[in-house]
Parts: sequence; structure tokens; C-alpha cells
Amino acid sequence: MADQPTATERFVQGILPENPVYRQLLGLCATLAVTNGMKPALTMAVCVAFVLVCANVVISLIRNLLKPHLRIVVFTLTIATFVTVADRVLAAYMFQMSKTLGPYIPLIIVNCLIICRCEVCASKQNVVIAAADALGQSIGFGLALASIAAIREILGTGMLMGFRVLPSFWPDWVIMVLPPGAFITLGLLLGLVNYIDFKREQTRN
Repeated sequence: MADQPTATERFVQGILPENPVYRQLLGLCATLAVTNGMKPALTMAVCVAFVLVCANVVISLIRNLLKPHLRIVVFTLTIATFVTVADRVLAAYMFQMSKTLGPYIPLIIVNCLIICRCEVCASKQNVVIAAADALGQSIGFGLALASIAAIREILGTGMLMGFRVLPSFWPDWVIMVLPPGAFITLGLLLGLVNYIDFKREQTRN
């Protein structure tokens, strides 16, 4: 359709202008739960990217066969298929990480981000645009998780990805790797994003 965004626009918008976490506030359950360390955050981001790209592509390919009253069921079954693949591969090749992430990989099935992109883009546009949209949203989601995880891990442990980045005398803020730290970090970063947007609007005017 002529009024729909192009593949390039979908890709670019997903990274920052329509960032899943900072702009759309989607996928917050996983965002809050797995960002106490960079490794689990990146693993979750890769799993979500795999599921999102595959689901968008499949839904786009069958979009003309979808019945309006069954589309959500089809979305969910498609997503569940690829989540199962991701979960089993993770358990087979990264067992310890699979245990660390626990139920949050299966919960990708009900991640609002993926269902939203199937509804908004994949069910309405061709496979190239759907894939570009999924890639952009995946990068945006990954960047959000990485930014939150980096702050929490550095302040909470003084380390990042196993390497010490703060001096040894710096006290560890243990709260940052606990659930309250997730809410504090997300809230501060959301505030920062909104402040930057506010300043940009003021500059334009």
C-alpha cells in the first residue's frame, strides 16, 4: 500500500524513533528480568531477534490467507513454533544460560513486541519490508537491553562481561543487580530519552 512505510523506513524507525522499549514500552517483562548482566541480556536479545524475524517473514508470506478472526491465533502458533526452536537450541548448546534465563525464553511467545509487529507490519506488507521491520525492531530491542544491562552490571558488580571496569575500591551497588535496580535503571533511562526528545523539540521550535 502506498501509505505504508518502506523497508528502509521500517528498519530505521525500529532502532530509535520507534524503539520497542524506550518508545513503545513493549517487552518490559523480559527487559526487567534479564538485564542484571550483559550476557543474559544479549542472549535474550538474540533469541527475540530470531523469533521476530522468522515470525514476521512467515506471517508476511501467508498474509493473504489470514482470516481476520483467526489472525491472533495464527500469530501465536507461529511465534510459539520459533520460540520452541530457540528454547531447545539454547538448552542443547548453552545449558547454563538456558537455566539462567529460566522461563523467560518460553515467555517470548506472549511478548507484545512480536505480536505487535506481526499485526502492524507483517500481516500488511511484503516479506522484504516485514524482514526489515523485524531487523530494525530487534536491533532496537537489543540496544535497549544492552544499555540497561551495562549500567546495572557495572554499578552492581564493578564488572562488564567478566572484566573489571571500575576500580577495586569502588563499592558495589548490590541493589542494581536486584529487581529494584531494573526499575530504577529503566525509569532513569526513560526519563533521559524523554528529556532529550523534549530538548530536540524545543530546538526545532
